[in-house]
Amino acid sequence: MSLSNDIRGVLVQIEGARLLLPNATISEVLSFAAPDAVAGAPDWLLGRIRWRGWQVPLVSFARMSGTASEGGGIGSKVLVLKALGDDATLPHFALLTQGFPRLVTVSRDALRPAGDDDGDASAAVLPEGVLMRVVLNDDPAWIPDMGAVEAALRQALPQAA
Repeated sequence: MSLSNDIRGVLVQIEGARLLLPNATISEVLSFAAPDAVAGAPDWLLGRIRWRGWQVPLVSFARMSGTASEGGGIGSKVLVLKALGDDATLPHFALLTQGFPRLVTVSRDALRPAGDDDGDASAAVLPEGVLMRVVLNDDPAWIPDMGAVEAALRQALPQAA
């Protein structure tokens, strides 16, 4: 297989799962600091952080997907991600993680859909915000539905006071 078919990705640990993201979506990795609360926000929207002059919403993907009540603390990191949509009011958002992301090469041969044979009997049922369950080499991971996460943020932010 030629290297031109490979992409660079990152495996990101959240409480209860691991996410696989394209490396190009990450703008910066920050140490966790308590965000500014957003009144009336859903529990997965932890608040807003200050980043390069922006007020960036901070998402707990573990809470959004219903896997854990992750809220941040010592050792937590924050990934600032480029939003994929063309909404100028939401050019970036942040994702709470456990530790630093791990850079990986994603090749067609190394990536496959997860199934029951991977010990995941619930492979057919996807948590909220998850596009697909996959296995990269021997690492199970979720590919997040970034469009759905951004849509949920756009819906939640105007409703929050």
